[in-house]
This record gives sequence, C-alpha cells and structure tokens, in this order.
Amino acid sequence: MNKEQSTVFLIDDDQAVRDAVALLLRAEGLQVETFANAPSFLESGAAERHGCLVLDVRMPGMSGLDLQKQLQAQGYRIPIIFITGHGDVPMAIRAMKAGAFDFVEKPFQGQVLLKRIREALVQDAEERCRQAQRADAVARMALLSPREREVLERVAAGQYNKVVAAELGISLSTVEIHRKRVMEKLQAESLSDLIRLLALQNDAS
Repeated sequence: MNKEQSTVFLIDDDQAVRDAVALLLRAEGLQVETFANAPSFLESGAAERHGCLVLDVRMPGMSGLDLQKQLQAQGYRIPIIFITGHGDVPMAIRAMKAGAFDFVEKPFQGQVLLKRIREALVQDAEERCRQAQRADAVARMALLSPREREVLERVAAGQYNKVVAAELGISLSTVEIHRKRVMEKLQAESLSDLIRLLALQNDAS
C-alpha cells in the first residue's frame, strides 16, 4: 500500500504570506511545499500526489479559479482551500459551487486554517482509499467470463440459483459451479462481499 505522506501545497504570489503560512503548518508537523504561481504548481506534477491545495483566489496571470478549472478538466480531485480577501467572497462562493473544499477569509486565524487543512487531508485520504478500492474491484471483475458475470449480477440482485438457471437456460448445477468460480475469482467470502464489489465496480464506470 502507498504510504506517501500527505502534503499541503501552498500557492500565493505574496512571499510573505507563503512564508508565514508555511511556518505555521510546519510547526504543526505538516509537510508543506510552496509555489509563487499556479503554472509552477502545474509543472511540478504535484496535483497527482496526496494532500490538499491552499491557494489565493486572486493571483496575477492564472487565478485560483482558473487553476481549479484546469485541475478539474484534467481529472484531478485534490481538495482545494481558497484564501480570499473581503472583496473576493463572491468568487470564493463560485469556487465552492464548483467543488472547492472550503475558503478562508483574510485576515484569518491560524487555527481556523489548520482545522480546514486537516479536514481536507482526511477527505483526500478517504477519497484515495475509495479510488483504490474501485480500481481493485474493476481488476477482479475483469477476471470473470461473460457467463460468470451474468450469474453474479443475478445472484447479487437476490435471485435464487434455480431462478438464475431458468433465466439463463442452464442447469442448477452449472449455476452452482459458476457461482463458486465467481467467489474464488473475486476472493469473496459472502454474498455481501459480492454486492460490495459489484457496487464498487459500477461506481468506477
């Protein structure tokens, strides 16, 4: 399992803000990487890593909102916390509606930002765990033959073996053989395992 440490990626064109926030977060034991602008963050490939993104909503060139749109277009789901000035609240609300994790107004209390960041890191870890589970379910399902998949879908829907046999035009013993193979290939120990794996696979598609 990937044990990569989560990182807070801080993007702000104001070096004083970057230094102050980075100092605060590192004092709390968090791993921090700072960037002066959005393009440098994109070029670093950091969006693929575990963590969250803290950025100013208004920056020269590519704004925070522009970066959010680009990350979404590229399929990245890293949680984003926007730092906003008083006049930027409408922009922050737009960002929230577009999927941002949260926003914090300047001047902000360090503990408020820390709380939001820790919550965002938890969300990122949980989402990556779900992604791994979905990928595992897809890989297991790929091992099934078309007939085994038909049996699985009917069994997971609560149909008895004899009903499955009648619907598919095969013998009861053949259904039982397919069901056993499905359990083995999916490494499932119960019907609830089958239902969970099927749901994960469907969620990934």
